[in-house]
Amino acid sequence: MTKDDSSITFLKYKNLGDMLKVILFSSQSALGLTPMLYHLTHKGKEILFIETGALGGALVHYIVEKEKPSKKFIELRQLTGEHNFAEKIGNDTHSIYIPILELDSTSIEFPL
Repeated sequence: MTKDDSSITFLKYKNLGDMLKVILFSSQSALGLTPMLYHLTHKGKEILFIETGALGGALVHYIVEKEKPSKKFIELRQLTGEHNFAEKIGNDTHSIYIPILELDSTSIEFPL
């Protein structure tokens, strides 16, 4: 994720559910790609983010949470968009199980 600042657009969300709709939309697109969900403690803040985009630059969708995620996955229901944190991949065929990938660091400088 080493891109210069001019090629990155940041989108800060008010709630996690809205940001997860980006993953839901992407997974249902013709390409069927599901963006990765990352967690990072950055400047004392707990940040969850995904990166999307191509050619013209990256979009970084992020939210600042009050605390570090306590579980390893998010279960995202495809029909309703509702989500729950989960410890493991479940067996609900109408859900996407998104791993929360823990980063040690990143070259992205978040506008906090």
